[in-house]
Amino acid sequence: MEATARQRPAGLFVGLCTLDVIQLVEHMPGPDEKLTSRDQSVAAGGPATNAAAAFSHLGGTARLLTAIGGHPLSLAVTADLRDLGVAVSDLATDSVEPPAVSSVLVTASTGERAVASANATRHRLSPPGDLDTLVAACDIVEIDGHHRDLALAAAGTARALGRPTLLDGGSWKDGTEDLLRLVDVAVCSADFHPPGTSTPAQTLRFLREHGVSWAAVSAGAEPIEWAGPDGLAGRVEVPAVRVADTLGAGDVLHGALAHHLAATGELTSESFAEGLRRAAKVASRACASFGTRAWMRGR
Repeated sequence: MEATARQRPAGLFVGLCTLDVIQLVEHMPGPDEKLTSRDQSVAAGGPATNAAAAFSHLGGTARLLTAIGGHPLSLAVTADLRDLGVAVSDLATDSVEPPAVSSVLVTASTGERAVASANATRHRLSPPGDLDTLVAACDIVEIDGHHRDLALAAAGTARALGRPTLLDGGSWKDGTEDLLRLVDVAVCSADFHPPGTSTPAQTLRFLREHGVSWAAVSAGAEPIEWAGPDGLAGRVEVPAVRVADTLGAGDVLHGALAHHLAATGELTSESFAEGLRRAAKVASRACASFGTRAWMRGR
């Protein structure tokens, strides 16, 4: 189903959902040190979740396929997603365990963050019975690689139904290599290192050799390097901003890119590079404020 048939592009986002507790601090604490934070934020987090939030904020219709559960802490997650306009298909509704919690410290002077999280280790998810319907209703499927079995099923269904897939390659995970053969577009961080690679050029070559048609590697404020079919390649500059917080910047990049790709349709070197430029602009704007939501409110 093409986005032109609707007023709003639709995206299905498959992966991790956490409760992010974010503290803005003067410096990282040492052993046994206690700090009073300058600010705090509590929000739903995780790569696919933040990407869905960005996609929705930019005018798309976003659905998140994940695990949240029914613990009292999960209410904060679902309330945030509801306010953001993100529909949720929760595959852990019967769970009374707390959701995965990410504890995040952001250094005020640099915007650098330190994160501790249980990630997807608390749930083993099976694909839902209506996966075909969920995929058929969207223009693009974004996958962050967490919840391996679910990721593979969603990517396989997307390939069967002719829906493009976008991989958020934050880090190399168990099962990533199997996933690549089902991925059309992969945008990876500088920390994504497939076996035998250490540079962006090597990563791009590895992705191409494993069936990914369009790929890019982002590295914070450094230019994004990308490659496509038939030797196409290029670099996209990242707008310079005064960085307040880098948390979720890559997730926002993926959400914005997914929105562009879903609305544009056919991929060309021009549309891919333009999508990366637009996405980098949105991600840079997100870095200019503390937390993962303030940029949506123009703060």
